[in-house]
Formats: sequence, C-alpha cells, structure tokens
Amino acid sequence: MNRRILLVEDDTSIATVITAALEAEGYAVERRDTLAGRDVALADGAFAALLTDVVLPDGDGIATLTAARAAHPAMPVIILSAQNTLDTAVRASDTGAFEYFPKPFDLDELVRAVRQAVGSGEGEGAPAPEDEAGAALPLVGRSAPMQAVYRMITRVLRNDLTVLILGESGTGKELVAEAIHTLGNRRDGALVAVNAAAIPSELIESELFGHEKGAFTGAVARHIGKFEQAAGGTLFLDEIGDMPMQAQTRLLRTLQSGRIRRVGGREEIAVDARIVAATNRDLVPMIAAGTFREDLYYRLNVVPITLPPLRERRDDIAALARHFLTQAAGEGLPRRTLGPAALALLERQPWRGNVRELRNVAYRLALMAREDVIDEEALATLLERDARDPGGEPAPADFAAAVASFVATENPGEGHLYDATLAAFERPLFAHALAATGGNQLRAAKLLGINRNTLRKRLSDLEMVETVKTRQG
Repeated sequence: MNRRILLVEDDTSIATVITAALEAEGYAVERRDTLAGRDVALADGAFAALLTDVVLPDGDGIATLTAARAAHPAMPVIILSAQNTLDTAVRASDTGAFEYFPKPFDLDELVRAVRQAVGSGEGEGAPAPEDEAGAALPLVGRSAPMQAVYRMITRVLRNDLTVLILGESGTGKELVAEAIHTLGNRRDGALVAVNAAAIPSELIESELFGHEKGAFTGAVARHIGKFEQAAGGTLFLDEIGDMPMQAQTRLLRTLQSGRIRRVGGREEIAVDARIVAATNRDLVPMIAAGTFREDLYYRLNVVPITLPPLRERRDDIAALARHFLTQAAGEGLPRRTLGPAALALLERQPWRGNVRELRNVAYRLALMAREDVIDEEALATLLERDARDPGGEPAPADFAAAVASFVATENPGEGHLYDATLAAFERPLFAHALAATGGNQLRAAKLLGINRNTLRKRLSDLEMVETVKTRQG
C-alpha cells in the first residue's frame, strides 16, 4: 500500500509538526514549500495523498491544483489555509478536495482525515468550475465556530440533501440558506422563501401548496404555491417550528412522496425543490410536548447546520462591524469607520440580538454619528440612547418596573401582559425605523432585520398604518 504523503507548506513550524505526526502513523512524508517543488515531486512519482497550503511563495495552491493533479486524478487532496473565508472553503470543495482545514487546526483531526483519505484512495467529489460568487455573500467571519459552519456548507453544495439550519434569532440563518442555494447545484433555479411565523395559520397551506379557484371564500383565481414556484431551485422554510400541526402533516406527506395537491384540487403534482429549513426553536422538547411532529423532524434534520450566537464568536465582531458600515455606505448612508477603542467596546457588548443587532447598531452609527471616525464616546452615547427608545418607553433593563406598573394598573388575570409589553416596545422601535427611512417600509424592515410582510402586519395590529401614510405623504 502506498504510504507516501506530499506536504506543500512554506511555514516551517507547521510543516515540522504535521510531518512528525504523520511519520508517527507510519507515513513517509515528502515536504515541498513552493508550487514548483510540488509539481516536480508529482512528476517523479505517485503519492497516497497531497496536503497543500493555499498561499505559497509562487502562487495559489487551489487555483493551480486541477492542472497539477492531472496525472493523478484519484489522488486525495487535503487543503490547509489561513484564508479562512467561505469563499476559500467553497473553492476547496470545487476542486474535489477530500477535506479542508482552516488554520489553526486540530492535529488529531488532520491525521484522522489523512488516514481516511489514504484508505479511500480517492477524493469525495469531481472537479467543478471555480465559482467566485462566495466572495460576494454576506457571511462574514473567520472564527473557529464559523469555520465549522463553512465546512458544513461546502459538504451540501454538490447534493440535494435536506438541510436544517439551527440557531438563535439574528444569527444569519437566512444567509446560510442563500449561500447553499447560490453556490450549490440549483443556483440557476429560484430561491423561494416562506416564513411560517409570518403567515396566518389558515393561509399557510395555500401559500405552500397553492389553491384552486373557489377552494375557499376569496379564492377568486388559481394560486401557485411556493413548492411549485421553487421548481428546479430551493425552497427555504424559515421558522419551521412555528408551522401549525395540520400544515406539518401535509408537508411531511410532500417530503415523502415528492408530490403536492393544491388546496381544493384533485390532481397530484410532482414537485422538484431542494428543502432548506430553519428555526430558532429547540424542536426536541416541542416533539415531547406534541407541538412538532417527530417524523417531520427526522425528514428535515438530514444535515443540521448550527449557527453560533455572536457571543461565541467575538473574534468576528470587528470584521462584521466594518462589513456593515461598508454596506451602509453602499446604500447611501455616510461612510464611517470605527476607532480601536470603539471596536473594543463593541466586542464587550452582550449582543443578545446577535448579528442582526450588530448590523442595526452599525446602520444607526452610519446615520447618526457626527464624525467620520467613530470613537468610544460616540459609540457609548448611541448605545446608552438605544437602551431607552425615543418614546421614553421602558427599555429591556426596565422590564421589572414595566411589569410592576402594568400589574398595578391592570387586571393581571386578563392575560394581556405579553401583548401590552410587546406593543410598548414595538411602537417606538418601528417609529424610529420608519423615521430613519423616511417612511419606507421596505427599507425599515431591512433596517430592523425582519420580513416586510411581518412589519406591515405588526403596523396594522398596532394601528400605526395611518401614521406611516402621513409620513409618506
């Protein structure tokens, strides 16, 4: 059995550690530190596996890989990189690499991967055209938790397996779904999203499966549902944990059979859409409580991708803040930068709203800061002002006082505390967002990080529609 390993790494310390670990496993390691040296070694003989860095003194280890392995197409390749972005992970996947390891990596995992690669005798995928779309995707961060996310994304790009994205609200689940679609096999089809939490329970089946004319009061024409709209593409089922049980049953039947029946229809229609679902809820206790179907859970949870909360990836906060300020400038807001002390202050914040909250803070800084370079004092002032909304309503830190005030003035037995508290916080928040965007609901929803239909519904529920119309007029 061939035990020769070719290691292409220009960092002497890293190369020494890898060589020692592999030789302890009985492999014969040959090391080169340039692309030219790699090509000479490959021309001289066959190797059981190739381990290569990306950035080398004479070029890009990924860009030149396809040509370099032409004589050894079945040779497994493991890519090592300090360029820890989603784009690098996708490029590695597109070459048919057996595995991708961002630096710093776990040495035991690397040795295990080499053992598996040599045992398989071939890579996991065939070479595919390089795709630079990843560079434009708004997935930012090089922390270890995000590297795990990137690696999981690359594993599902060349197949149609169902993906379940898990994570707290505001962590970027929709962006992961977008990445899977944009970089995957179905990129030429449509990405159709439906938010189960934003659609009334009596309408969700019509939204998903469509309906025929006359199926119910108000169905004046045939409606094509999301499954049919996503044919050949991807259907993103957001907030799947909020889907009513009846709709869960129909969804399960569709996932099992690959067919739908429109509401009020008799014909069964074959559908071809990749399913990506997401939720910020823990579905396991919901199964125990009888509010989520266990069989549907296993149908959806084929490939789970868990997004870390921002508090577990603080190394990414500075990069995210700069990204959002640049994004805001591209949308017409003043161009701002953050000073070192301001960045340090951002990194110390709790970020209960995760990346979405950080994005909103960055946009408010771009809109409201008086200086182009934001210092710690200016940021602290904005954060302190955000602690209380513009209308003077209680901020999250004042929940206890708010509840005490409500109980003192209302009958707590009526059960309106939740609605009253929610309304008290939403009114000034929506008012602030609408004021900042000149009454434009689409931009306000984007600023808030919520769906436009959700904003419109809440404005109607809060009887704020007339205020919005007046501001737009």
